[in-house]
Amino acid sequence: MALLLAVVRLCQSLADSKTDDTQAPQRILALHVHHGLQASADAFAAHCEASCAALQEAIGSAWTLEYKALPVQIELAKGDSVEAEAREVRYRALAQAAQAAGAEVVLLGQHADDQVESVLLALSRGAGVAGLAGMPAAFHRHGMAFARPLLPLEQHVLKDWLQTNRVPWVEDPTNTEQRYTRNRLRHAVLPVLEQHLPGFRTSMARSARLAAQADALLQELAAIDLEQTGNPPHIARLQQLSAERQANVLRHWLKATHGVIGSESQILALLQVLAACTTRGHRIHIKVGNGYVEREGDDLGWKLLQY
Repeated sequence: MALLLAVVRLCQSLADSKTDDTQAPQRILALHVHHGLQASADAFAAHCEASCAALQEAIGSAWTLEYKALPVQIELAKGDSVEAEAREVRYRALAQAAQAAGAEVVLLGQHADDQVESVLLALSRGAGVAGLAGMPAAFHRHGMAFARPLLPLEQHVLKDWLQTNRVPWVEDPTNTEQRYTRNRLRHAVLPVLEQHLPGFRTSMARSARLAAQADALLQELAAIDLEQTGNPPHIARLQQLSAERQANVLRHWLKATHGVIGSESQILALLQVLAACTTRGHRIHIKVGNGYVEREGDDLGWKLLQY
């Protein structure tokens, strides 16, 4: 709701300024993904639709604020995470709807508290710099540009602003369920950090930005190394790199080419086998992700695990 109000106010300001160099959008499309995962889902959609109708009435006919609900189906296989699957389905639905409407960018409403939770979750899982970078302020997914303009702002600032403007919002009832790790962090850990380290949100945001810079450099180096080793990587050329660069380029190759993210132990096992690979007959068969890295002549290959 804060994001929606901010976009409406921005467009009003641009329209009123009547400058030639900055054109206000003629149309805003408010997208709501209807997951149907809880009893309150219909109420969420109704609130969003009513809010958009009220804002459209307030701004008049100068430009259009359109509301569109996106019903989605979550299909889970054994062991799948509901949160992860819902997130993937949500981004795909948003991208497809935005592309169909001719939109240039999809704006998301995550804020500074969401970023802190993401960084803490990454720390708890032993993530590298990619995970510690948290949520990027801008990115591309499913062929669409996404941005998070509220990422520097704390949740209480947004709520105070909505209250000042008498704009109601809906609290997701699942936000209080302690069975979710993110909720336990929100209700048990963040208040303690706030008490003892009042500036922790700013510090963590800075750490996330620095981690993002480091990850970008690692990806650039990996792209250079992959060009040198070939795609698929040539074993002999790969062995000429340091172990750290081998690990970096292998992660990059697996993710970029096969959509696979290997664990630390899997990459370490692969490095150990590569170090011992000195003859043409040396066999390589290491599980990485949901498949296996295998030797294919003088190169490495990855094959999906067949059940």
